[in-house]
Amino acid sequence: MLYLHDVWVNWFEGEENGYNVCHFHEWRKEDVIELLDQVPLMKVDTALFHYIENDLSELPQQLLNDVYQKAYLRKNHERIQLDYCFIVTDGTGIMAIDTIGYTVPIRKSRLIPRQEQLVYEMVEGHESLSYSVDQEPKPEHNYHILSPSPLVMNGLTRKERQLKQLLFMALDQLHSSNNTAEIRYWYTEWAPEQYRVIQHMEFEDVWNMLYEETKYGWSDKHLTLCENMIKGQPFFEKLWEVENRPKVN
Repeated sequence: MLYLHDVWVNWFEGEENGYNVCHFHEWRKEDVIELLDQVPLMKVDTALFHYIENDLSELPQQLLNDVYQKAYLRKNHERIQLDYCFIVTDGTGIMAIDTIGYTVPIRKSRLIPRQEQLVYEMVEGHESLSYSVDQEPKPEHNYHILSPSPLVMNGLTRKERQLKQLLFMALDQLHSSNNTAEIRYWYTEWAPEQYRVIQHMEFEDVWNMLYEETKYGWSDKHLTLCENMIKGQPFFEKLWEVENRPKVN
């Protein structure tokens, strides 16, 4: 079995979608970085890698058996054994996984570039290990407003992705309210030139148009709509503040 040593990880917990597991250039000073003293490295086929990267479903039991208690975390000069922690790659993508004792990939992290390069060198020429999963990966049509498709998040920064998800949370809440006057107001804020048309449209049609028009990309227009929609809602405002607080030097 292949092993990596002295691996810096920045765990993102409970992330179903790989685009929310930030690459090194998007790590922040306030992120909690841990050091893995030793961690097994597994090369798998691309289908299984994407399943692990973009899902929170059961990992293959044989994979779990193979990595059981073979990883160690270094903390305060202690070496702490981890039940199911490993690095997985298909030769292109790379991700560290820690199940924190469960059988699903609860915590995920990217690696720093130097260690990614080391992974590529170590697995070159190695055959992929074969593991079977009990269920098929989720088809793309299962993505929804609170778990957007990677296409919707493509090209956005960490901050933009977080704010876009906040906007979608506000839109989803708006959909639950079924308030026609309110949705007409917000769509008019987004597209004031459509004011006269909007006044004669039904709730579902207006909401769908607003969602479709805000779905892709990110702009100052998106930012303004998001900021205005979440005003007066403490939970949403807290999330807004987290993404817009001054950077730590």
